[in-house]
Amino acid sequence: MTASELILASSSPRRRDFLNKMGVSFTIMKPDTDETVLVGEEPYEYVMRMAHEKAMAIAEFHPDDVVLAADTVVVIGDVILGKPTDREDAKRILRLLSGRTHEVLTAVSVVCEREQKVRELMVNTRVTFAPLSEELIDTYVASGECDDKSGAYAVQGVGSMFIEKVEGSVSSVVGLPICQVRQILAEFGIQPHPVDASQWA
Repeated sequence: MTASELILASSSPRRRDFLNKMGVSFTIMKPDTDETVLVGEEPYEYVMRMAHEKAMAIAEFHPDDVVLAADTVVVIGDVILGKPTDREDAKRILRLLSGRTHEVLTAVSVVCEREQKVRELMVNTRVTFAPLSEELIDTYVASGECDDKSGAYAVQGVGSMFIEKVEGSVSSVVGLPICQVRQILAEFGIQPHPVDASQWA
């Protein structure tokens, strides 16, 4: 099939950067979806539903195009740790993660309404934090990197210094499992053309 356009249904700069580095052409549209967790909803159910609803919200109005949506949540136990509401909440989240292993769930949904084609998956990555001192938490939160990040840290940034071990896909923790996304996009006739490797630095 030949689609006229790939649409990234996300305003995430990390997802945008991954697609740019893959060398695929796309436009960005931010879906308007209610991200409230339903009563009794498991974390994996929630993240899959969010990715699907985000993709469908855009695909409904762009049926000829391929729509890529993703959602990422940080989970410890059965508790979803979303984006911090403020700096104090960021500190609370980092204290919960300190010295423990948590899961990062990223769900991906790729849809083309014209072809009645949907491909969806979820990647589960386990991340282990070293113990964090209050001073380190305070300094990191003051840097602002925690803002607007699920789990209040950025694995691709200074937050990487907290991490002792990653079991699974690092790119999925950032927000997009690029190996799996490349394979799915190929099913929709979209092939990557990687840009100059220096841009991955």
